[in-house]
Amino acid sequence: MLRFNALNSVQNKKPLQVAENGKRSELFAINVFNEVAMRQLMTRDAFDAVMNAIEYGTKIDRRVADQVAAAMRDWAISKGATHYTHWFQPLTGGTAEKHDAFFEPLTRDSAIERFSGNQLVQQESDASSFPNGGIRNTFEARGYTAWDPSSPPFVYGTVLCIPTIFIAYTGEALDNKTPLLKALSAIDQAATEVARYFDKNVSKVTCTLGCEQEYFLIDRTLANTRPDLMITGRTLLGHEAAKGQQLDDHYLGAIPSRVLAYMRDLEQECLLLGIPVKTRHNEVAPNQFELAPIFGEANLAVDQNSLLMDVMRKVAERHDFVVLFHEKPFAGVNGSGKHNNWSLVTDTGVNLFAPSKTPQKNLQFLTFFICTIKAVHEYESLLRASVASATNDYRLGANEAPPAIVSVFIGEQLNKVLDALENMSGEEVSGKDKTELKLNVVGKIPDLFLDTTDRNRTSPFAFTGNKFEFRAVGSKANCGKPMMVLNTIVAKQLNDFKKEVDSLIEGGMKKEDAIFRVLRAYVKSSKAIRFEGDGYSKAWEEEAARRGLSNHKTTPEALRENITDKAIALFEGMGVLSKVELIARYEIALEEYVKTVQIESRVLGDIARNHVVPTAVRYQNTLIENVRGLKEIFGDAYQEVASEQIELIRHISEHIKVIHSTVEAMIEARKRANHLPTFVERADAYCNEVKPFFDEIRYHCDKLELMIDDELWTLTKYRELLFN
Repeated sequence: MLRFNALNSVQNKKPLQVAENGKRSELFAINVFNEVAMRQLMTRDAFDAVMNAIEYGTKIDRRVADQVAAAMRDWAISKGATHYTHWFQPLTGGTAEKHDAFFEPLTRDSAIERFSGNQLVQQESDASSFPNGGIRNTFEARGYTAWDPSSPPFVYGTVLCIPTIFIAYTGEALDNKTPLLKALSAIDQAATEVARYFDKNVSKVTCTLGCEQEYFLIDRTLANTRPDLMITGRTLLGHEAAKGQQLDDHYLGAIPSRVLAYMRDLEQECLLLGIPVKTRHNEVAPNQFELAPIFGEANLAVDQNSLLMDVMRKVAERHDFVVLFHEKPFAGVNGSGKHNNWSLVTDTGVNLFAPSKTPQKNLQFLTFFICTIKAVHEYESLLRASVASATNDYRLGANEAPPAIVSVFIGEQLNKVLDALENMSGEEVSGKDKTELKLNVVGKIPDLFLDTTDRNRTSPFAFTGNKFEFRAVGSKANCGKPMMVLNTIVAKQLNDFKKEVDSLIEGGMKKEDAIFRVLRAYVKSSKAIRFEGDGYSKAWEEEAARRGLSNHKTTPEALRENITDKAIALFEGMGVLSKVELIARYEIALEEYVKTVQIESRVLGDIARNHVVPTAVRYQNTLIENVRGLKEIFGDAYQEVASEQIELIRHISEHIKVIHSTVEAMIEARKRANHLPTFVERADAYCNEVKPFFDEIRYHCDKLELMIDDELWTLTKYRELLFN
């Protein structure tokens, strides 16, 4: 018997209970309408219809949808749900929901709980109030949410949440899920066709994803004293604490008791919602932590990560914390990322990126491995654009995260394998520690083992044994966008690979020889993207430029890659996004960038003028009164006695003057940017003309923080935010 409160939601202050036998695993997914629940509550016809929709993408008949909805309603009500919602991911970066009650009056004196198949399958939402990039006029408000059967509904608090896509009345995608589903379908088809070169029994390839979520936990009371932190998610000013992360004593250290209580509470909430959290630990910076789940199917993993961030915020509230997902909330210490661990698995149970001892399977591994590297080389600028945001710009290239230059790290051993394949060398290629590699003749693949690479934390895209790790994704990002891009470019490359191989086979070449010939050409043509060194170094920037790799250091610059002829041809050709959708998303991303920097500029100006300067003047007046008192006591000799105070008064005046003039200049630059006719021009202006003032204003404010009496300073300092 389980001893738990199924109604215990994130709004409840009480801790969750566990099974009487202590096994938390028995609580896993009890609030998810998954296959287990469906088998118990649905008719055979309804169950088969849903499973066929999940496995094969078949449409569910509306008559069957009524049966599914009835079972889902009864199950949700048994879990304490009173409302339902279509839960979707608009292009705001977060999630959206509108709650409707199951309750419905029949007569003046009676009512029932009603939930129909029509309400399950499709609903109308106001599309004009979400970002649409000009696809819709404000008065053209209609949009639709449609049920995604491949991502199971769940009860969250007292609400049945049904994952859905979100599209405009005219059919264009207005969310992150729709193009991701199309990209996942494309990679399934392309990878299956190639995998069948090696195993005719393969009928489906699934993209898997594991998202490592980094975050900061800050005491709520302290965070509430910082308007910049509460409004923008980061500290726009603040001098570094004397002790930061320089002693490396926080990373993987003992988890603080209060934080551990939060983590345990969070993990139990995740278990109920079927989120398979596995790992927790301290990260590098003070008060920075990481949570990582077991990998799962990519669409579900993206949904679960979006849900996870919401649950983390809610659980933080009841522990009197604020959880920060901003990529760079504090200067001088590491920011946060969200490493996306990506792989491909066949329905026969084979990880296509797992090396093997058998030559035939290693040829399969090399095929998918090399095609992925080739895809990244061909579309590296699109991968960079997929992680571009105003917030992630503060992190990328900051000697704590991957640089803005996309490269692939594969390790010394696999580099030798690819070099040998390129040169078709018959000589022995020796590996380290675990194995000895040989590449003798065409068709003979060396033995490879999982631990074929070291770790390179400076690499944006690294092979880590049986998967690739896309490390440039920001901690607050929706993983749907980078995963949509990655799966699309690899699917395109696999399609091209198959066409080239089939053409050689039709010309009379043996299949294995044809595969080797194409792979060898790919190794040569994509060599520029492979880099094993320090991605933080200036030398790599120079080398990358010589190799012809892009280095887009700002978001406006990076986003332009999304609307090039090459990008449009890719996404339209793969059936993932139309030209109209791409241009709309470009406009939305630029608008978000402008508004983010605009808000930061306004908040910074407000704090500088209304907090920092008045506090500095108040302290300066105290010093002036002190100097006057010394003059009364010491007469003409006061200047010598009060020299330090006089010098301090002078320095404070200088900083105040610069702050005033710089804030004024920033405001004028902002006004000019706001009057520019397009978001393209505004984004460039905010990036190049407004944002550069931030560092100068911060410098002078931070200098005043060091000078002014701690009791007068109105803003909570880093030493308090990061060490409480």
